[in-house]
Amino acid sequence: MLNQTSVSEFLLLGITEIQEVQSLLFVIFLTIYIVNVVGNGVILMIVISDPRLHSPMYFFLGNLSCLDICYSTVTLPKMLENFLSSHKAISFLGCISQLHFFHFLGSTEAMLLAVMGFDHFLAICKPLHYTNIMNHQLCIQMASIICTIGFFLALLHSVMTSHLNFCGSNHIHHFFCDVKPLLELACGNTDLNQWLLNTVTGTIAMSSFFLTLFSYFYIITYLFSKTRSCCILHKALSTCASHFMVVILFYAPVLFIYICPASGSSMDQDGVIVIMYTVVTPVLNPLIYTLRNRDVKEALGRVIRKKF
Repeated sequence: MLNQTSVSEFLLLGITEIQEVQSLLFVIFLTIYIVNVVGNGVILMIVISDPRLHSPMYFFLGNLSCLDICYSTVTLPKMLENFLSSHKAISFLGCISQLHFFHFLGSTEAMLLAVMGFDHFLAICKPLHYTNIMNHQLCIQMASIICTIGFFLALLHSVMTSHLNFCGSNHIHHFFCDVKPLLELACGNTDLNQWLLNTVTGTIAMSSFFLTLFSYFYIITYLFSKTRSCCILHKALSTCASHFMVVILFYAPVLFIYICPASGSSMDQDGVIVIMYTVVTPVLNPLIYTLRNRDVKEALGRVIRKKF
């Protein structure tokens, strides 16, 4: 995948050009990245190692933790390198690869959150049929399907972007390679690329978001119509609370970035919002699930007692 111009690399201008702040930002984002990898790694470890957590709900939670680690790894290491480097370059192939995996992991996580919402719907509203429907084979198939869809949708973006002409500046006003800042640098007509971005990414984001909302709307309606016990109602809603918080943290900035018109927000504003769902949200996910999920806390406690 090579462009039709002489551009061999891009320069990532990053979050800020103020040199005095670079070292401080390096420490902050390195700390966030370490907490993200350790936190999600711990959840992934206990989900795999604890037989009590070998259920569809925790299978998808383990997948989410794995995606969060990979999602941040696509952008953060290069950002950290650029904080300490005077030459903030990324090769053309490296830029397209970063774009591809960013959209691959992002769209996969969006669909995974919708699948997790559907899993909660079945567990609460169809408890008698839940084990027959959400068997291990179906869980693996659903995870494989959303990964495959995410990969090929991202491939569409990366192939189309790689064939653009870049005949002007190679300075990207962002801390990683994404479709929107690259379209700003492209020469010629980019209407098809913009249409694909709005249509493909918008469809994935909006359909996954509304499927998740529909699952929770049905759950709440079902609980209020069928359940008279406040204790059972509270327990059922608490089971969904962690996932719903993650959904809001993930979708709010994503919908703003990719659904709003390009003229509606500056690249600086986009950069701040992107940091929310590429850096902040992945590190909050393990905290949300650990603090609000009793099974995860108990499994973590068993691991700690076993080690010490």
